[in-house]
Amino acid sequence: MKFLDIASLDPINTALIFENPECRVVGRIETYSCKLAGVDKKLYKHLENRWNSKNISESQSVSPEQQHSFNNIVSPFGSLEQPSSRRTLFNLIATLNASYPDYDFSDVKPDQFTKQPSVPMVCNYINNTLFNLGRSYIVNDLNLWQVIDDIIDLNECNVYSFNPDIDSDPNAEDGAIWSFNFFINNKKLKRIVFFTVRCLSINAPLQEDEPLDSESEINAMSYEEYVMGDIEM
Repeated sequence: MKFLDIASLDPINTALIFENPECRVVGRIETYSCKLAGVDKKLYKHLENRWNSKNISESQSVSPEQQHSFNNIVSPFGSLEQPSSRRTLFNLIATLNASYPDYDFSDVKPDQFTKQPSVPMVCNYINNTLFNLGRSYIVNDLNLWQVIDDIIDLNECNVYSFNPDIDSDPNAEDGAIWSFNFFINNKKLKRIVFFTVRCLSINAPLQEDEPLDSESEINAMSYEEYVMGDIEM
């Protein structure tokens, strides 16, 4: 996976780190190309060995009943018999590894992902979350979805969410209240937009990706206060 540095996301990512009297919020949106990089080849081979039933049957004795059971593993990507389904699984896991370099998601299972019913439902969920946190300007003034649509063409996308267990949750630090992880996947463009947000207790220790200087004060201000203050200067 190759990280794509897209300047139009910078103001949105800045705005997704803020605090209010009740909590601190740390969010980010990252874009990745799904073309294989050198570091991905080892992961791809690992996942093929684990989920490709042909490889399993060749490497060990598997009864017809076990083979049938394996072939019918429930996956949000479709049957793991299909190379395209395994490739989607690989792309999501590789995205997690790239986004959280201190973690290894190689052994995450397919059922820890969920295919969302539609892109608009996910957009509405994120909008409602940001509105409830007092950050409607990210949607309205920073044109959140227009920026993302320009990057990935939402009409051609599927969206998956990651539902980690306690051992594979990178957002389960002290003071964590809730989090979400969405992968907006465009197979034709071979591109993924990863949208993750976590909410922390106001008393939780600062994390490495949270600002420690006056920028955090700017992020805690309302959009109107920030803009007006800039004009007055």
